[in-house]
Amino acid sequence: MFSRLIYRNAKRSRKENVIYFATLVTAVASFYIILSLGRQDVILFLKEFESDAIDKLLALMPIVYLFALFLLFFLILFANQYQLNRRSKEFGLYLMLGMRKERLVLQLVAEGLMTSILALIGGILIGGFLAEIISLTVSKLVGQGIIGHQISLSVSAIIFTIIGFLFIQLIALAILGGRLFNQEVHQLLYEQMDKKQDMGHFKGNVLHILVGIVLLGVAYWIVLYRFMDFAGLLLFVALALGCLGTIFFMRGFGKLFGLLASLSEGKSTKGLRTFTLRQFQENVANKSTSVAVTSILITLAIILITNGASTIIGFDSAITRTSSLYDFTVHGDHQKVEQFLTSEKMVPYVEDLNLLEIGKMKFQDEREENDLPVSLVDWPELREQLIMALPSNYKEQLLSGEMQGYTISSENPEALNLLGVLEIDAKAPYLIPESSYNGLLKAIGEKPLNLHADEIALYFNPDLLHMDNLESMPVLDRILEKAEKEGRSLMSIHDQEISIRPSTPMRGLVADRSIEIHSAFIVPDSMFEDLLNTETYVSYWNFRIPQKLQDEQGLMKPMMEARDLLQSSGFQFESYLQNFGRQLFYVVAGSYTTLYVGFLFLIIACTVLALQFLTQMKQTGGRYVTLSMLGAKRKQMKKSMHRQVMLTFLLPMSLACVSAAVGIRAMISFVVISIEDNALLYPIAFTFACVVIIIFVIYGIAVARTADHEIDKLRWKPNID
Repeated sequence: MFSRLIYRNAKRSRKENVIYFATLVTAVASFYIILSLGRQDVILFLKEFESDAIDKLLALMPIVYLFALFLLFFLILFANQYQLNRRSKEFGLYLMLGMRKERLVLQLVAEGLMTSILALIGGILIGGFLAEIISLTVSKLVGQGIIGHQISLSVSAIIFTIIGFLFIQLIALAILGGRLFNQEVHQLLYEQMDKKQDMGHFKGNVLHILVGIVLLGVAYWIVLYRFMDFAGLLLFVALALGCLGTIFFMRGFGKLFGLLASLSEGKSTKGLRTFTLRQFQENVANKSTSVAVTSILITLAIILITNGASTIIGFDSAITRTSSLYDFTVHGDHQKVEQFLTSEKMVPYVEDLNLLEIGKMKFQDEREENDLPVSLVDWPELREQLIMALPSNYKEQLLSGEMQGYTISSENPEALNLLGVLEIDAKAPYLIPESSYNGLLKAIGEKPLNLHADEIALYFNPDLLHMDNLESMPVLDRILEKAEKEGRSLMSIHDQEISIRPSTPMRGLVADRSIEIHSAFIVPDSMFEDLLNTETYVSYWNFRIPQKLQDEQGLMKPMMEARDLLQSSGFQFESYLQNFGRQLFYVVAGSYTTLYVGFLFLIIACTVLALQFLTQMKQTGGRYVTLSMLGAKRKQMKKSMHRQVMLTFLLPMSLACVSAAVGIRAMISFVVISIEDNALLYPIAFTFACVVIIIFVIYGIAVARTADHEIDKLRWKPNID
């Protein structure tokens, strides 16, 4: 009999309070998703290239798990509190009929555990499905067919999900069971009388609003204009001021909302307008701090989701090849490497094989007075032209000596970056023979250089110099073309005047990081032999995976097969996979946790708003009975309640959107959030916006339907319909 009672009550509770059960399922699913990250295909794939970074990321997951556990504990406690309040009369009747309090608490715990088990089953299934969707989505972004997806189930994630969820659920039930045990029968039957609402004084409420607006304004100003001051410490000040401002604003606004109700008294007979506004005012005024906290959570959720979405939006540009050309770079004995790469087993994987030779230019034999070697390069004319090409403010700082040193940055003008690089590198520049660079140009379909004996080309690393245009450098090309027309030489090497070829396409010299130089001189082969410092000479063999093989099998599979063959050879090598894996790791690490925490905050805020509204409606249910006695129809009361739901969700959401817009604008300005003109921008941004809206709509509809059911359960006068 007791077990049937527990089963029947648990089933009825789930049916009558969908939001409560959905909260439990969401908690379980969120636990599983974060704990199963290590089993996702993309993480297993990245472990092969970024094992240390992946291990560090996975080491942070328990912290995120405990953080989520902490937040969801209070959410579940709040949800269980609502469940207890909703059934207080039922529990009072059990006690009147002779049930002992110990048995009643045991019943409450047993019902909670039964519901928890069902929530665990549903949450793990949903969490497992979402984890697979996330893994497939990332695999799709990497490239369809690149990673062979296999359905995986993390046993450890299931175990820790069960342990963590049951732990916080049992603690919440124990706390509420203790409260139930200490309550008297009359308190359960008649509930506690609501305290009289303190709406304060008009001047005090206006002061609260003004203080809130001032605090929010100062917080917005700090975020927009002093975002990175004091190493970002002011950001915490802005966050504190923003939270206080939100609390003050909500407190004053909720109590002053009655003015709008007063102005609408003339329309009080139409659609219960005054009743709707009074109910909403009481809900906000009585729970202003709670409403403010939900607004803050929604603000953080929007910012975090935007940050995670921008990382995904920037994924394509992060891993799309710009300057990168080669798939593999092999270093070792010149002849042995060539022999291996042209062997029968490697030929299917090798295309555009090219020998890259590089080394530094030697110095003159003479020494300066301070015993420093003398450079063979003299370039005062080119330096002067680059200074003249600078914007006026930079030119004045440089000529007046105010500019101390050079910093290579994407924010700098092109001429300043070039000037800084040449000031450092031109004393003993790197040399690349023309034949090596012609091999690179051939691979990208460009014409060979065909340099004259007294002609060179300047090479600049497009990645380190943040070059947008790989085919030319507008400022430098204008200077070189002008000098060519005027027949002037801008540089000399070993007292020989040298012409500089303009418009040289720039690409990465190797597959990843084995050569990290800012600039080099591309010189005729004979000049390379004459000017090379033989002690600095290094050679590399570069090649790409054949395009035909990529079309048939994708890029990753043949690359990994070629990598395995190179590993068995014993030669030192690097591959584009390392750069690809590094960029992919940044995307996964940057988007996964921020999106997870962002949606967690959003779910918590929506659930708190929903349960708070339902709690208030439960406490004021008698007012709807009174309305029916005054002649109000059920349809009118439901319409009034629906408007209350809309206002309850819109108020914190509206302020949150303003605060989040300020935060996002500041993060974009300071390149914390990077959104480029990308084809994926609008569909992904629209998708995430729709997801946020859908979550709000789902919660709003669930609250409205639950409230409709509560109205239907009230005792009505005959013929009120």
